[in-house]
Amino acid sequence: MRSNTKNRKRPFLVYTDTDGNIYDAPDIEMAVRSGNRCLRPAFDDLIPLPEGSRLFTMPGRIPLGWDMNTGEFVTVEGCTAVAAFPPPGFTRLFLPATESEDSDVLLPLWAYTAVGWLDDQFWIAAKLIDENIFWDPGSFDDRVLVPAIEQILNEFPNNRLWKHLSRCAMDYHCFAAKNAFYRRWECPIPTSPGCNSRCIGCLSQQPDDSFEASHERITFVPTPKEIIEVALPHIEKAEDAIISFGQGCEGDPILQAEVISESVRGIRKHTDRGTLNVNTNASCPKDIEMLCKAGLDSLRVSINSATEEFYNRYYRPANYGFSDVVQSIKVAKSYGLFVSVNLLMFPGLSDLLSETDTLIQFIQETQIDLIQMRNLCIDPDVYVRAIQLGEEASMGIPSWMQRIHTAHPHIQFGYFNRPCRRSYSSSTSA
Repeated sequence: MRSNTKNRKRPFLVYTDTDGNIYDAPDIEMAVRSGNRCLRPAFDDLIPLPEGSRLFTMPGRIPLGWDMNTGEFVTVEGCTAVAAFPPPGFTRLFLPATESEDSDVLLPLWAYTAVGWLDDQFWIAAKLIDENIFWDPGSFDDRVLVPAIEQILNEFPNNRLWKHLSRCAMDYHCFAAKNAFYRRWECPIPTSPGCNSRCIGCLSQQPDDSFEASHERITFVPTPKEIIEVALPHIEKAEDAIISFGQGCEGDPILQAEVISESVRGIRKHTDRGTLNVNTNASCPKDIEMLCKAGLDSLRVSINSATEEFYNRYYRPANYGFSDVVQSIKVAKSYGLFVSVNLLMFPGLSDLLSETDTLIQFIQETQIDLIQMRNLCIDPDVYVRAIQLGEEASMGIPSWMQRIHTAHPHIQFGYFNRPCRRSYSSSTSA
């Protein structure tokens, strides 16, 4: 039941000047955006800015808020909109409310989240989905990391994969890559320079006339020997060990299914510890079956929507269709794998009634175990145009969760990959 906050004051709109200084507008409340629609947020949809969040300016975007004197939505000219980027584990509920001042300005690949100011603190439109100490920024100390990297690179001087992961850990501050050197929790294994999707928001490869990719893609295919040299010590020593193929610094691992299958068999010859996981677009059911037979434990399948046309407009698949994704999940479930869907959440699309009902049918057909509610990192205007989003009103993310839970009580909601060789109780309910 929602708390009685009807008469509670909403946070004020915040903006930046030309020097990047942030101010609040005392007579204008923050507004939020859901798809193409601007709204006044309910106070229950706001939380104090979590520790580890970041604030961003939004060049070319004018902030929009609710004028408390006129009772209308207004733009605040001559300044720039502000957005928050919450830490891992938090799913945003609304986008920043803005109008485009310069449509040629493309925003970098971040999860732009509505933010305001009240009672001497920032507030954002987000919800804690998965509380996991393994992803707490305080658990990552570079003073410990640097000597660990030096030791492992000295131990494996010819292993290209270790060298690649060292750059991910130090240059891009990838928590998963840092875990590889700490030898704890989830360890990433990038394998594929190529991809058969052409995602609009791809983190590792963008055309020259688009926004800049977040990081560079791996340029080689590691050998099974190189993979096992990274994975085996980790899985033998790490607490709650997960080995995950398929990372943001590569294409899709399904294109290297043979290499991964050989690596999985090699790991399983030495140990049955830990979880072997693949993050993929799941575009080839035969390759998924190959991985299952090799000894894979879990599969995470990325989608932005269970509606085929929305999926196609974002992923732009090459030589596969959404039906292949569905069939791959069915194959994995037939082999007893734990299957997650990495649902790239976008307020105003994900929580549409029509979208929700389509996802409910998708869950019924595939019997997935977990929905990872990851924020889609992309310029909101770019995404809305690309998928041709209409004006339909959405129900809100909390109501979306409740509707799915009612239809499929077994579904877990989360944010992170999970070890599937021990029981795990979800920290978040609908």
